[in-house]
Amino acid sequence: MSDQPTSRFTPQNKTTNERLSTNTVGLVHLSDFRKRRAEVLEQQEREARESLTNTSTPDRSLTATPNNASDNSEVDRQKKKKKRAKALVSFGEDEDEDVGPVIIKTSKAKNEASKDADGATAEAKGQKTAKKFGANASVAVVPRALTTAALRREAAEREALRKEFLLLQAAVKATEIAIPFVFYDGTNIPGGVVRVKKGDFIWVFLDKSRKVGAELEIGGDKSANARRDWARVGVDDLMLVRGSIIIPHHYEFYFFVMNKTVGPENKLLFNYSAEAPLANPASRPALAEGLSRPGKDVKGRQDISSLEGFSDDPTFTKVVDRRWYQRNKHIYPASVWQEFDPEKNYQNEILRDTGGNAFFFSK
Repeated sequence: MSDQPTSRFTPQNKTTNERLSTNTVGLVHLSDFRKRRAEVLEQQEREARESLTNTSTPDRSLTATPNNASDNSEVDRQKKKKKRAKALVSFGEDEDEDVGPVIIKTSKAKNEASKDADGATAEAKGQKTAKKFGANASVAVVPRALTTAALRREAAEREALRKEFLLLQAAVKATEIAIPFVFYDGTNIPGGVVRVKKGDFIWVFLDKSRKVGAELEIGGDKSANARRDWARVGVDDLMLVRGSIIIPHHYEFYFFVMNKTVGPENKLLFNYSAEAPLANPASRPALAEGLSRPGKDVKGRQDISSLEGFSDDPTFTKVVDRRWYQRNKHIYPASVWQEFDPEKNYQNEILRDTGGNAFFFSK
């Protein structure tokens, strides 16, 4: 049995993949793998050629049934073997899929590199965003979107507050106050008390004081017909001097009350409350009701003696003829009077004469 030749179908050499698996263990770089693969393929081709050269025609006597077609079949098998060897000797890039662990390792490295690149890009974008929106850009603060119902509710609340303020303002302006005053022509002449509202203009007070002057016939010692002289006097001919401040005609009392305007010597020009009364007596002007209740006049109004400001010093409020002032504005006290300036601070002002000299009683 030992003399029997080996069958030609028995594989004598290892396959290409087996040799590659054996000779490429531990390789990392793709260039090393390609070099080793070329060597293996070259060796495989050389062995294939040697096997084809050394192969002889088998002895027909050893075959069970002599067949003239066996030579042809043998030739066909040799051709097939050559084609197989030729197919194995290929250096195309399509064999990368059989690379094995090296290719897998290279793919992992590519994936890790791509992940690192993506991470660097995301980090760069995050830094740009942080620079654009500040240090706390990572905290997403999204403003709450207002719905139509919320906007309408806010508008309704604002409108309600506006109406409430207007009602409060109207109540304050409708509140009556009492202003005691004197006529001044170098001396203080008692004038009485005038009833006005906080929403009235200064010229309204001057017009009422003019009527008081006509009734009292102020200046009758200098003129035979003082009442007729007062009838010729207009509102523009009169001035209101509060302390040492000349109050222009177009201002409302409400302006000084709400702003708590301070004059010289840190004293309020009009020291009246800015709050609306709990119940406005002027809203119930019924004559019969007014006559039946104490503290009411014949017109159903609140008694002037109960009004705010009734007990104030009358000499602090002077009604002055403008023509007299033009003739005597260089003489004290008219020389220290000054027209009201809303931008000026009078709190620590020192009264001085026209020459700039401070008065000895000034603080």
